[in-house]
Amino acid sequence: MPDQSNAPAQTAHLPEYPGTNWSAAEWRQQLNDWSEELGFSAIGICDPDPGQHAEYLMQWLEQGQHGSMEWMQRHAHLRSQPQLLHADVKSVICVRMDYLTAAATAPHELQQQPQKGHISRYAVGRDYHKMMRKRLARLAARIAEKAGGQHRAFVDSAPVMEKVYAQKAGLGWIGKHTNLLDRAAGNWFFLGEIYSTLSLPLDTPATNHCGSCSKCITICPTGAITAPYQLDARKCISYLTIEHKDSIPVQYRKAIGNHVFGCDDCLAICPWNKFARHSKEIDFTPRSHLDAPQLLELFAWTEDEFLQHTQGTAIRRIGYLQWLRNIAVALGNAPTSRMLVAALQQRRAHPSAMLREHIDWALAQHQQNA
Repeated sequence: MPDQSNAPAQTAHLPEYPGTNWSAAEWRQQLNDWSEELGFSAIGICDPDPGQHAEYLMQWLEQGQHGSMEWMQRHAHLRSQPQLLHADVKSVICVRMDYLTAAATAPHELQQQPQKGHISRYAVGRDYHKMMRKRLARLAARIAEKAGGQHRAFVDSAPVMEKVYAQKAGLGWIGKHTNLLDRAAGNWFFLGEIYSTLSLPLDTPATNHCGSCSKCITICPTGAITAPYQLDARKCISYLTIEHKDSIPVQYRKAIGNHVFGCDDCLAICPWNKFARHSKEIDFTPRSHLDAPQLLELFAWTEDEFLQHTQGTAIRRIGYLQWLRNIAVALGNAPTSRMLVAALQQRRAHPSAMLREHIDWALAQHQQNA
């Protein structure tokens, strides 16, 4: 047997990468520094295998719980096979960015003011997609400059199992409301990913800390969280007001309340939010006309005013007609007044049969209250 007394020490636990002689610990520190400079609140790395979650996704789609989001089914194979999106991907770099601001009206306060519109917190400031993707691209460029490799950044811009990867990368766990949450940050944050061809040091997956809590399940107005960790999108207010383009099913309209874009109920009730941190990003500061707005003011907007007031926000993607549809439902749930009924009647001649149907429903609610 050959003498190994002078053999070099084993360094498998401290891998080296192209263009560097950094250890795993040094890589971790550098990535932390870069991500912090770019405004990310956390960063982690995992392998690209979605594991059993790919099977769960297929079962969910087969049950039709994705509703009219046919693109989810059309691109399901890209979620389960990340190599189809980015050839030879070996690592997934995951980041979080906090978006909670002290200036935003709390969801529970909006629930007590039915004459006002409830817009999800993430949408009352600047749209995060482009801003985050640009910063992720800068992070990818720094990694490529230092170590080579090919990298591709995503922020809701491709079929990526972002919550699965974020949990594997240690950024938090998927809660019973099916959103990611963390003990040190609650659940008010955005996620982004970089697919990389480098074999970067992996982080330890996050563990679940929901315990016996079921507050997010019981608070859901439409019963969309059908069981712990199971969501029927067809019942979800966020789906109904954003993704669903047709008539909102009558059985959910009363439960929608004053939500006109998305819903924060299951997020806001989570006890871990007592540790949530306020964002340092000025762009996420609520725009004055979108934070706790009067429903009648929103309903009075012309299409040009809608485009002007929603420029640069995530709200614009639903379009003016869907915006009016959502507000008509909210007005149907608001306290009866002459001005409210008059505003609904003034739009009864709208060319859209779908909108007229929602307006008539809203007027019928007030006739019952008369």
